[in-house]
Amino acid sequence: MLQHMKKPHLHTGTFIGAIGAAAVLSGCVSMKSYDALESERDALLAEQAQARLAQNDAEISRRELEGRVSVLEEAQLSLQADTSRLGRALARCEQRAAELTAMNEVISEQNAGQLATMISENEALLRSMAVTREELQVQEDSLIALSADLDARSRELAARSARVEELEALLAARDAAATALRNRVAEALLGFKDRGLTVEQRDGKVYVSLEAKLLFPSGSTAINPDGRQALLDLAQVIASQTELEVIVEGHTDTDQIRSTGSIPRNNWELSVLRSTAVVDLLTGAGGVDPAMLTASGRSEYHPVDPEDKARNRRIEIVLAPDLGELFDLIRND
Repeated sequence: MLQHMKKPHLHTGTFIGAIGAAAVLSGCVSMKSYDALESERDALLAEQAQARLAQNDAEISRRELEGRVSVLEEAQLSLQADTSRLGRALARCEQRAAELTAMNEVISEQNAGQLATMISENEALLRSMAVTREELQVQEDSLIALSADLDARSRELAARSARVEELEALLAARDAAATALRNRVAEALLGFKDRGLTVEQRDGKVYVSLEAKLLFPSGSTAINPDGRQALLDLAQVIASQTELEVIVEGHTDTDQIRSTGSIPRNNWELSVLRSTAVVDLLTGAGGVDPAMLTASGRSEYHPVDPEDKARNRRIEIVLAPDLGELFDLIRND
């Protein structure tokens, strides 16, 4: 196909030979003419070289074009095959699209009723959600109020806990003071331990119980010498204390006094007179501050042993630490 593009070239050697022959035939040639011929021959030789190069370039171009044509022809065949294949695929797709369109129309008709139902259900659900949201808001408001109340109660509980701790500390201090006081009293009255005298600690108080036989003759309000010494020993302990409340209680048994005109006339008077006799001794010879003392008579109505009258006839001296600070704390609670 590209062979028709070649042009015939004149052979330079033939031309030069022809010139030489002409020179021979013509005889002697002038030097000037010969140089001209030589120049023309060189020009022809250069032209021949350029023509050969052009011929080589043209051959290379021809081969390249032939290669490109072959590649394009193969590409054309491949494109034709792809076009055929794609055409068949397109036909199948168009058929499937038609089927899907028909199916979609059927499904759309079926879904129309379902869509209306779903819309109605969604509206009902939204109304229910709105009611639920309002209920949740009410509950949230209630929880916020409850949380605030709980915080207030927590603070109040913390304050009460602090007061309870303070109260417990005061009670512990009271019990410790009562224990120390009981030990001092027991030590001071150790010599009367087996002679109708007992020392006990109950509820933060110290109870010194002296049977009547240790202090008084039968039916009398006059303190005998042994009882006097016991009370003076006790007075030393009491007088050394501060912020102490002392209650002297007189107790009798159930035997009634048979006297109409003399004093004591009954067990009430006997219990009171004996307690005041003890108070006189404690404040007088004993040196106890009268402001610390209280005298009371309880007659026969607080027995310690209903079966043992001797134990019921007694003087009970109650030593109580001052609870003013404790009571103040309780009142302020």
